Amino acid sequence: MSSGETSAQRIPPFLTLGSPRAASEEAMPPAAHPAPAAQSAAAGNAQGTGDAQPFLKTLDEGSPIASQLASEARRRERLHGRILRKPEATRVFTVSNQKGGVGKTTTTVNIAAALASAGMQVLVIDIDPQGNASTALGIEHHSEVESIYDVLINDAPLEEVVAPCPDVENLVCAPATIHLAGAEIELVSLVAREQRLRRAIDNYAVARKEAGQPRLDYIFIDCPPSLGLLTVNAFCAASEVLIPIQCEYYALEGLSQLLKNIEMIQKHLNADLRVSTILLTMYDGRTNLAAQVAAEVREHFPEQVLEAVVPRSVRISEAPSYQQTVMTYDPTSTGALSYLEAAAEIAER
Repeated sequence: MSSGETSAQRIPPFLTLGSPRAASEEAMPPAAHPAPAAQSAAAGNAQGTGDAQPFLKTLDEGSPIASQLASEARRRERLHGRILRKPEATRVFTVSNQKGGVGKTTTTVNIAAALASAGMQVLVIDIDPQGNASTALGIEHHSEVESIYDVLINDAPLEEVVAPCPDVENLVCAPATIHLAGAEIELVSLVAREQRLRRAIDNYAVARKEAGQPRLDYIFIDCPPSLGLLTVNAFCAASEVLIPIQCEYYALEGLSQLLKNIEMIQKHLNADLRVSTILLTMYDGRTNLAAQVAAEVREHFPEQVLEAVVPRSVRISEAPSYQQTVMTYDPTSTGALSYLEAAAEIAER
């Protein structure tokens, strides 16, 4: 394989992003599987670009539903076989927002899964004591499992903590356990408390190289909704901040405070940190408020806001209950399509 081929990966057709668990779950009760209608739609809509044009011609775009279907079909056609360039160096993102419930964890795991499905080497670090990112990726994170807590407090090597995601190749995760809830207090008395995660990531990169493993292309750090020492560690370890913003008014208030805190980190702890990406989540096109919030955010941050917008989606909400991302739970859903578009935009920046 030539160097040109190894430096680029194609996004596979949606059908190939299905979960490897599917075969082993055939014996499970029907209630445990996604809706049959969704599965039949997945089979029908994931045949590749060859069937897209005839399908589009049969739609009457006069109705809202038909218009949406036609739009989604065109978006899938644009993504099919798209080339993603590997970054020249590992890109480290902190996914943060002080407001809770804006889609930080959902954004972290789905963009990570989308990039890994396209052939990138991706690491997710879960530093939220709730451990929701670990759950979504199917990683065990009960109290007896070695976790990112052991890395931060006990200086355990990161390579002893990471576990592969069972549903997505090229994706590994450093899980969080409930012990992280007390890590904020334990970190106070430690030397270089703000830089511990950064050193662990640097050492892990060296360990992968010595073991003959491929270099990581992306690292995503899922933060708790606060600005404690865990989040400060994430800001010090990263070079880029990805901010998910819910399309509601309160999200704008939280954003201004978050930007002030990031500015403090830039001045005193990590001068290389920058807000590179803002993703609009939970967008409801039926409301004027969502459109107004989106327009206001785009006006103030024209270079950072992604064109992709993540809508409110039942499939996105259902996926974690199956310990999966929406990319594997229902790869043909609108939510999966939106996150795949967002991942492609991030890769091109």
